[in-house]
Amino acid sequence: MSKENTPIRTTAGRGTHSAVRKKKIWHYAKLTLATLVAASFAILFLMPIVLTITNSFMSASEISANYGSVFATSETGGKVYISEKVNLKFIPDMVSFSQYITVLFKSPDYLLKFWNSVILVGPIVVFQLLVASLASYGFARYRGKLREIIFFTYIILMLMPYQVTLVPNYLVSEWLNLLDTNWAIWLPGIFSPFAVFLLTKFMRRIPESVIEAAKIDGAGEWQIYRKICMPLCKGAICSAAILVFIDYWNMVEQPLILLTNAEKHPLSVFLSKINAGEIGLAFAVATIYMVPSLLIFLYGEEYLVDGITYQGGIKG
Repeated sequence: MSKENTPIRTTAGRGTHSAVRKKKIWHYAKLTLATLVAASFAILFLMPIVLTITNSFMSASEISANYGSVFATSETGGKVYISEKVNLKFIPDMVSFSQYITVLFKSPDYLLKFWNSVILVGPIVVFQLLVASLASYGFARYRGKLREIIFFTYIILMLMPYQVTLVPNYLVSEWLNLLDTNWAIWLPGIFSPFAVFLLTKFMRRIPESVIEAAKIDGAGEWQIYRKICMPLCKGAICSAAILVFIDYWNMVEQPLILLTNAEKHPLSVFLSKINAGEIGLAFAVATIYMVPSLLIFLYGEEYLVDGITYQGGIKG
C-alpha cells in the first residue's frame, strides 16, 4: 500500500517544488524590471543636476561653444532658430574654477542675492511652523461648526495657485505700505495654510487616551501642546519645514511683483533671467543655489518619510 502511494507523493512534491520555483523566478523578474524602470527614471531626473554641476566647471569659451546657440538672439531681440544640434557635455575638456571665482569673489552681487534668499526664506519657515503648530493644536483639540468652516477655508486657500492670490496680496501690501519691503514676502508666507493643514491632519491621529491621561496627571493645555503634541509631531514638523523651505527657496513671482527694488531680489530671480552673456555664471550660481536644498533634504530625508507615513500615536 505504501509502495503504491510513493510515486504519487513524489510527483506531487516535484510539482509543488516546480510551482514554487516558477513563482520565485517570476517574483525576481518583476523585481528586476521594477528596479530597472526606477533606475531609468532616477538617471533621467538626475541628468539636469549632473549636467549643471559638471558644466559649472567649464570655461566660458567652452560653454559658449556648446550652448551659445541656445541663448543667442536676433538683431530684433527675438530668439533665433537653432539650425544645429546642441552639444550636451557632461565632462569638461579642462576643469576651470573661473565661474566660481567670479561668483564668490569678483562679483559680490550674486552672494548678496543668495543672502537675500536666506533672509526672505528663513523667517517664513520658522514663523510659519510656529503659527501652524499653534493653529493646528486648536483645530485638532476643539470641535465645532465654526472650526470646521475656518479649516475648510484653509483647505480652499491651500488648493488655490499662488498666482490667484498674488493680486490680493499686492493690494493688501500696497494698502499697508509694505511694498518693496521684506514684510510683503514674509506676511503671506508666515500665514500660508499648507503647514496648518499638514500638522492638523497629523495631530488628529494622536490617540485621545494620551491627552486624557495627561489631563488626569494635571497637565494644562500649554503642557499638553509642548510636552505631548510637539514631540509626537516632530516628524510632521520636519516634513513641513523641508517642503516649505524648498517651496519658498524657489519662489520667483512673489519677489518680482512685490519687490520693485532689484537689489532685494533673491537669487532665484536671477536664475530665471539668464541671458547669453551669463550662461557659465548661471551654471555656477545654480550649483551653489541647490546646495542648501540638497543638504536639508539629505539631512531630513528620514524625518520627511516618517512625517508622511507615520499615523500618529506613541512609538514603542
